[in-house]
Amino acid sequence: MTSKLQLVLKRFFWILFGVGSTVNQSAHVFAQDVEVNPLTVIQNVRIIVGNGTSIENGSLVFEDGMIVDVSEEQLSPRNALVIDATGKTIIPALIDAHSHVGYQGREDWGSHNYGVENLIDNLEQYAYYGFGAVFSAGSDSPAVLRTLESSRKSGDFMGARLLFAAGMAPPGQGPNNQFLTHAIAVEESFGETVLYGLETPVQARQQVNDAANNGISFIKIWVDDRGGSQLKLTPAIYRAVIDEAVDLGLKVFVHQQFASDMPDLIDAGAHGFLHGRIGTELDSDIANQAAASDVFIIPNLGLGELRREAIGDDSFLSSIFSVRSMQNLTSANSQRSLTVDRSDVTESELRESFSAMLQAGVDIVLGTDAGAVPDHPFGYSGHRELEIYVRLGMTPMQALVAATSVAAKHLGLDQSGQLKKDFRADFIVLDQNPLIDIRNTRNIRNVFLAGQEIDRLGFQQKWRP
Repeated sequence: MTSKLQLVLKRFFWILFGVGSTVNQSAHVFAQDVEVNPLTVIQNVRIIVGNGTSIENGSLVFEDGMIVDVSEEQLSPRNALVIDATGKTIIPALIDAHSHVGYQGREDWGSHNYGVENLIDNLEQYAYYGFGAVFSAGSDSPAVLRTLESSRKSGDFMGARLLFAAGMAPPGQGPNNQFLTHAIAVEESFGETVLYGLETPVQARQQVNDAANNGISFIKIWVDDRGGSQLKLTPAIYRAVIDEAVDLGLKVFVHQQFASDMPDLIDAGAHGFLHGRIGTELDSDIANQAAASDVFIIPNLGLGELRREAIGDDSFLSSIFSVRSMQNLTSANSQRSLTVDRSDVTESELRESFSAMLQAGVDIVLGTDAGAVPDHPFGYSGHRELEIYVRLGMTPMQALVAATSVAAKHLGLDQSGQLKKDFRADFIVLDQNPLIDIRNTRNIRNVFLAGQEIDRLGFQQKWRP
């Protein structure tokens, strides 16, 4: 590297880690003007690895989108760009293991938003909030999402990586009538199956094979009668799905409302639950069974149990949403737009079941169900979910692990979720330490995905001019 180029890069990173509102704009311009991905070392920085450990004052070295080294020492590789990040904290990029991209737009919600432009917007919003990967759980167009992911890999846009599932339920059923209507609309628009209807075990096995032949690696099944208002998959059918999926190397995740359905699903070989729907029914017996079977549980607290506590005038959200959008999100009508067909669960009951999972050592995974309803914004909802986890008994470190390495483990993201050598350089630079206060995950200085900085200021200017 020439000394002239090194000087330019150093000036760029002085701005990057300094004080001022031009941080991201400067980075974005530089990235466009100079196609360089240099060997870079960030020194004097707190590193939260993502596996439950941290380095108080260490170095992170990355190049060509990958982490080269992580050390407790102040490394200075030859010809490296050296950045002093004293006082800052680095954490792995977060992972949302339960989302529904495509339906939520900037101004409203519905199947008319399901197109490439809005999907890119969704993934950019995730990146803005520090998310490096997202799992979209059913009712998606595989062709559209594959095209989108290919476009992201080619550098056409900077957003979170996207994984997706095939949704399977009894014919004409789904999580709610409104969402089912949207799924049907997407099928009609793109001419492909996005929600498989299962009637018999034999048919179920065939549908799993069809999904696998379509390049799908995850199956989502609905085992939920919504308080008796719908049919739900029978044990014979969901066991056929799970058996066939396991034979083909696919993972099966479950949408369910009640803990009473969980023991048989665990016994059948389900890999995880996208709605823990935790209450007193999720007791130590179920928690121990899940832990022993290496089954993960997503509590989904912000969406259901705590009734989507009022967003209010939150600058962490309003910085990227127009006044009109904020009014829609914070309206009383929007806050209660989805009624959960079951009794309210008190916070004490939630705390009891959450404690049972913690004591049993269950793999609790961050998931938000963002996009499934109008008032649950992408990325932002993940930070609120972390805050609720800590409120119910997790330490900040445990909450961060749930959102990084444990989520990566169950989604098969082998080189994500931790800040380690040969892992992807997906990380967030924070101005304050989240181990002191989990709300410090909101104090985002910079977001890097595959070693490149996200233009957060540019997103703000685009989304809220």
